[in-house]
Amino acid sequence: MRLHIVKHAAFEGPGAIAAWAGERGHSLQTAELGAGDPLPVPGDFDALVLMGGPMSVNDEDRHPWLGPEKALVRESLRAGKRILGVCLGSQMIASALGARVRSNPVKEIGFLPVGLAPGAGEHPCLRGFPPVFTPFHWHGETFDLPPGAQLLASSAACARQAFALGPRVLGLQFHIEVDSASLNDMVENGTDELVEGVATIQSRDAILAARAELDALGPLVRALLDAWAAA
Repeated sequence: MRLHIVKHAAFEGPGAIAAWAGERGHSLQTAELGAGDPLPVPGDFDALVLMGGPMSVNDEDRHPWLGPEKALVRESLRAGKRILGVCLGSQMIASALGARVRSNPVKEIGFLPVGLAPGAGEHPCLRGFPPVFTPFHWHGETFDLPPGAQLLASSAACARQAFALGPRVLGLQFHIEVDSASLNDMVENGTDELVEGVATIQSRDAILAARAELDALGPLVRALLDAWAAA
């Protein structure tokens, strides 16, 4: 399978997704929009992976590639491509399909629990997931569900953590791609957001001390990606 990764920030790369692709023999190309790389076209890939980033999908005046990227999402959907959106990428899918993206009541930063929505465990990509798991978060915005989407997960601070449009299109607000190296990168590049006194924002030391959570997430992430690739 040919994957194309769209990066919005140098420090938010594919991480564990790239490792999985290598293990499974999938090819991987990357477009780093902040570095001026062009967006792909649907004929270039079988699966599109949209990564996170510190900007908002609403900032089209500041980031002129946002509009074309949303158009790429719509074209890819019409072409029947697989699409996976992580954090900003999930908001990108929602916005491209007409759903509102706005500020969440609070930021979520750190390893915080997420619960599956009713019936979500029957979705092919989430079979085998426990009812509650603890992924890594770094977001201040949230999305409304796009038309026809199934809610997959929620957290105490964010009602919409994941959605699906059938088995091939997934939007995940949390970061399944984070590995030990990318965790360090995100923490070092986002230190100014790690404010004290907010229950949903963990400290730098707490985040780095909890990196063992990544070991528990690894098998779940690979199972999710395998199911998505097989859809």
